[in-house]
Amino acid sequence: MCRYLHIVFILLLSGCLGYPEGVRPVDEFELDRYLGKWYEIARLDHSFERGLDNVTAEYSLHQDGGVRVINRGYSASENRWKEAEGRAYFVRNPEQGYLKVSFWGPFYGSYVVFALDKQNYQYAFVTGPDTSYLWLLARSPQIDRAIIEEFITQANALGFDTTGLIFVDHADEPIGM
Repeated sequence: MCRYLHIVFILLLSGCLGYPEGVRPVDEFELDRYLGKWYEIARLDHSFERGLDNVTAEYSLHQDGGVRVINRGYSASENRWKEAEGRAYFVRNPEQGYLKVSFWGPFYGSYVVFALDKQNYQYAFVTGPDTSYLWLLARSPQIDRAIIEEFITQANALGFDTTGLIFVDHADEPIGM
């Protein structure tokens, strides 16, 4: 019986490491170029980011060979910054934009880069295990409208409900950034 529970547990955890049908992680991914600070331009709503503006993600190498992830955003209603630290590891190989990330112990979720400015690493389209997770990240807080339109077009074609996109306000960054 215990053996079967172990198998079910593994299957449940691995179910969070998939990605939406039709999505393909980018190949020729270069982690060194991806590291650093990214601004969240748009996202689908989730409780862990609800009400946050000035959202950023910062990626750096972790001493264990993984990627250290610091997500940060400002809650105006609480008048404070919120921050979460996690770790990410490649699922298949380091040349593919397909990682697993954890902010809560042994529980991992997919982090799939499915579109990327491979020339300059200035924007990335990212999803999680299903179509309820979607982010547009950029190296600066503002991005060209054509990139936003391409993001929406690609996301719609892949089955994401882009009518629920939240465009993150970076206009008035509070002190303490």
